[in-house]
Amino acid sequence: MTDTDCIFCKLAAGEIPSTKVLETERVLAFRDLHPKAPTHVLVIPKTHYANVAELTAADPALAAEVLAAAAEVAASEGVAETGWNLLANTGAEAGQTIFHVHFHVLGGKSFEPLLAG
Repeated sequence: MTDTDCIFCKLAAGEIPSTKVLETERVLAFRDLHPKAPTHVLVIPKTHYANVAELTAADPALAAEVLAAAAEVAASEGVAETGWNLLANTGAEAGQTIFHVHFHVLGGKSFEPLLAG
């Protein structure tokens, strides 16, 4: 399933160029155009799902593949040992602006704890 107006669907289909970090049959990871950290890679399923809840309800195995790809990206980018953040905004109130589920792999600098616990 794809959304013909979705920029991430177009990236996954190769219609828009990206700086790929990792690609599998069902997952694509590429560098963010406006990085918020020294390491800032987006990891997406190639199939269109609007958000995390939709992805996990429809295809839990694909959700697991996306998470595994994020860990692989962290390792290949050299931040797995020092620490990295995995962020997925779900919904407009949470800051989601592109409604194709995507995870941000962020690392290479110190972050303030978002939640203490």
